[in-house]
Amino acid sequence: MRLSILLAALVAANAALAGERAVTDDAGRAVTIPDRPERIVVMHEPLLGLPLMDLGVELVGSYGRTDDGEFVTAVDFMDTVLDTDLAKPKGIGPFGQIDLERLRALEPDLIIGTDLNIDKVEQLSTVAPVYLQNVSTGKAYGFSVEEDLAKVVGREDTFTKRKAAYLDRVAEVRKALPSDPAGQDYLAVFLTDQLNAVGETSGAIQALEDLGYSRLEPEHEGGAAGRGGSMMLVPLSVEAFGQLDPDLLVLMNSYMNDAREEAGTRAALDRIMPGWEKFLKPAKEGRILFLDSAKVTTPTVASAEHTLDAVETWAKR
Repeated sequence: MRLSILLAALVAANAALAGERAVTDDAGRAVTIPDRPERIVVMHEPLLGLPLMDLGVELVGSYGRTDDGEFVTAVDFMDTVLDTDLAKPKGIGPFGQIDLERLRALEPDLIIGTDLNIDKVEQLSTVAPVYLQNVSTGKAYGFSVEEDLAKVVGREDTFTKRKAAYLDRVAEVRKALPSDPAGQDYLAVFLTDQLNAVGETSGAIQALEDLGYSRLEPEHEGGAAGRGGSMMLVPLSVEAFGQLDPDLLVLMNSYMNDAREEAGTRAALDRIMPGWEKFLKPAKEGRILFLDSAKVTTPTVASAEHTLDAVETWAKR
């Protein structure tokens, strides 16, 4: 017993001398990471990279980018969410296939993955320490991912300042609203080829609830088509959606679609539910807020701020 205590103390002392520290990640794994990691690679850029970049952290690599830094999907979230001159990270292989040689060439001192990357830990750990962060709905909320990662990379002070400025903005926007949101509910819907209720992990949800709105839970109304869905979305049936009457209906078209403005979002919903504007009560009574999904769905303070800007514009109409 005394020997094990002594060994643990020696390990901790050696880590401290080397500028490292022992932490427990969200998968319950003990990981030794640099005190101030400088060469970080992320396994999901919108959910992990954007929160870090919002704190001013420059990444060396990101899953889902090409060698020259181009994002492989329709939207580059760095461009739409952040006002930053940070260099774009390098790619480490196409979706579905990590290129370990590219990863090693970046010489990372920390790899950050999501709670869904547990099966890749053994492989990635051959290159650098791996920290797993919860991002899934039910495990993370709002921009909690950014707050958690601030502690991992030693940027707690930066996050504290970002959040303080954000809360000042919340108070300012709340005063501009036509009525007090306390006691009012909202439903946020993301349009793909179907209707999806937005999960808890996004700046949009953080901002709406900090303003005072409370979430309308479709499943409690018999509305969800199922509880599976992705990390961010839960499928919602057309029939159930047509019966719901939130005080504020929030609509956003898929960020894979270029038509994310109000007109494009209206057209996308009309394809799923023809004639919705004639019978949906929030539509008839002007209780709809349109958001650009590419700006507001990342778990960042920046996405929450974009949401506040949209709410303020809507309130002043």
